[in-house]
Amino acid sequence: MTQSSNRIFDELARFATDAAGAAQGVRREVETIVKGQMERFIKDMDVATREEVDVLRDMVAAAREENERLEARIKALEAKLDQSGATPPTTA
Repeated sequence: MTQSSNRIFDELARFATDAAGAAQGVRREVETIVKGQMERFIKDMDVATREEVDVLRDMVAAAREENERLEARIKALEAKLDQSGATPPTTA
């Protein structure tokens, strides 16, 4: 009886080990499928890549610097015009 009982426990332990391995395999497979679906979903949304965002950020920073430089130049020219006493041209 003791020997058959040990054998049953051994079989149960082997079964549990196999079931755990199968469950891990299923989990990995599900993760792979979900990851693929999410990547496809994001690709279909036409989301900007990191590189595109970085390039756009650099372009915006350069445009902001150019605007600040031009604003300073306009102010300097207006001040020079005020000192000379001439009237600035009107815009239509």
